[in-house]
Amino acid sequence: MQIVIAGASGFLGTHLTDELVSRGHAVRALVRRPTSAPDESTWDPYAGTYDPEVIANADVVINLAGSPTAGNPHSKKWARELRESRVRTTQVLAEAIAACPNPPAFVAGNGISWYGDHGDEPLTEASDSRGTALLTEVTREWQAATAPASHAGARVCVLRTAPVMDRRSAPLKQLWIVFKLGLGAKLGDGQQYMPMISLRDWVGAVAHLAEHPTAQGPFNLCCPRTPTNAEFTQALAEATHRKALVPVPKALLKVAGGEMAPELLGSLNAVPAALLDAGYEFRDEGVRAILRAAQR
Repeated sequence: MQIVIAGASGFLGTHLTDELVSRGHAVRALVRRPTSAPDESTWDPYAGTYDPEVIANADVVINLAGSPTAGNPHSKKWARELRESRVRTTQVLAEAIAACPNPPAFVAGNGISWYGDHGDEPLTEASDSRGTALLTEVTREWQAATAPASHAGARVCVLRTAPVMDRRSAPLKQLWIVFKLGLGAKLGDGQQYMPMISLRDWVGAVAHLAEHPTAQGPFNLCCPRTPTNAEFTQALAEATHRKALVPVPKALLKVAGGEMAPELLGSLNAVPAALLDAGYEFRDEGVRAILRAAQR
């Protein structure tokens, strides 16, 4: 297949590109700089410029572009850029796909925060979205931006991605250091569910969805057995050979976390129901398997 990727130079995009190429697909990256490389094409999502032929000739367009979710939770500039970068890139690509005579499939990045805090309730793709937390609101707009592609009849997969755990990248890269220093701790009472996925399962799942012509709709990209924060804390403490005995008080997290506090204290007991129904087989089903894979 001919696959176009926005955000191909990022951590996830690099690994996904390698996987797709290894499967025999031709990958072309959308880049925000002049280029004459045959596997790249210049675009500017904020100006709305791109090569229409590149999109029209694609079988699948994948959007992973956007500013980092890690940043200063008290910064309005960071929050604005977070929202604009994700919504704008998705909108431009969705409209580009809609303009094609034969619209390619659209695999659109998104986040598991779409659901908002649901306590212990298992969350499948049929569950509702609740609350006004920053990332929850961003993911709603982010998903809505795919509408032009859907209305044009394109196959659209929305990737409701949980934190991808790998020691070379956030958030585990930073957490590993914290725990190694003996400063690891559960957040509040630790009973909130904390969805996550290994890098190799995230890459495998996205490639699986890109390759399967019947897959469409939202997909929870998370492991089948979502741990609580307490379970994750214990597993990471064991992996780093340290103890994590003293919890971080909720009151402190609410102050320090700013607009991101709901992401730390909210509970999302997510289940990858649609992904399993689509035939994907997980390699890392729980937190300890994920942490073992993250160290490879």
